[in-house]
Amino acid sequence: MTESTQAIADLVIHRLIRAAEGASTVELRPASNPVDEPAARLMERLCRHFAERPGKGYGWFEKDERAFPMPRLVREHAVDGSMDFATLSREMVTHLQQRLDEDKVDDGGYVLIARATIFGADCLYVALLQETLGTVIGDGLSIHDSPHLDFGALQVAGRIDITAWQNGAERYIAFLKGRGDLAGWFKRFLGCTDVVIALKETKKLVETLSHFADTQQLETRERDELLERAHLVLEEMGESGAALDLQSVASQIFPDAPEKLSETLQDEALDLASGFVPDKRALKPLIRFRASAEDWKLEFERSGLRSGAVQYDKASNTLVLTNVPESLKKLLLEE
Repeated sequence: MTESTQAIADLVIHRLIRAAEGASTVELRPASNPVDEPAARLMERLCRHFAERPGKGYGWFEKDERAFPMPRLVREHAVDGSMDFATLSREMVTHLQQRLDEDKVDDGGYVLIARATIFGADCLYVALLQETLGTVIGDGLSIHDSPHLDFGALQVAGRIDITAWQNGAERYIAFLKGRGDLAGWFKRFLGCTDVVIALKETKKLVETLSHFADTQQLETRERDELLERAHLVLEEMGESGAALDLQSVASQIFPDAPEKLSETLQDEALDLASGFVPDKRALKPLIRFRASAEDWKLEFERSGLRSGAVQYDKASNTLVLTNVPESLKKLLLEE
């Protein structure tokens, strides 16, 4: 992802300091950071890491704005125009501090808040960034320690798509789920209620897997095996109630190159949620063909093509069914 500096409307860094005991403290920057090349590179890295990180949750604003003030803050800033960005960022950090202290979260760090246009969408980003110690080579090839932001350890970040929110979209908040219940307090800070409709997400997953199989230049047998393996894995998860983990599923379904499938499933444009239990009702297209015309309807398993029970002749564009059951044979003979 490459974004120009013009895509960033505002960006500011505040600091949240977590004490060993007691409440945290906040170091506020008095004004926005300059929107210069370093700020643009920082924002580009955040957007890229956020897009590539697996395990995101999606949702919309909670309706109780007294308990969850984020929708009011965003509306006053982005819709009403009654709150400037500097005030918005201070209100957000204060609210973040309250949530962090309430849940006794150990992490502090640098709080990045930015409003930027990403792929044509007006978005508000917030992330809690940690610092780590790196190494740089100085004058005379000397070795020095140098602290820097550790994007590889990014665990707390969210994005509010203001454009989608104003357009009445079903989901417009995305956040990293992190490990364990890490996302719980941050999700409450965002004022987000999860919107994961298992049936809808499973249909989206099935369509993505089918498209992936079509684009991998696989032999027919290999393609069918991939989709049948996907059906088996997802059906077992549906029966056991196991939550979907995109990376784990990719390694089971496409073990020869799991990173290729994982990259497809985690494509930000797909907005595929993780953590839902696959709905078995949506899995049939992975192993079953279904079609109809004016005078007939037909449904058969992919395995029927390999066994010869169903035969398709490309030259004549005809489909031949073998081993017709007696009950159907009798009906046909009566015609």
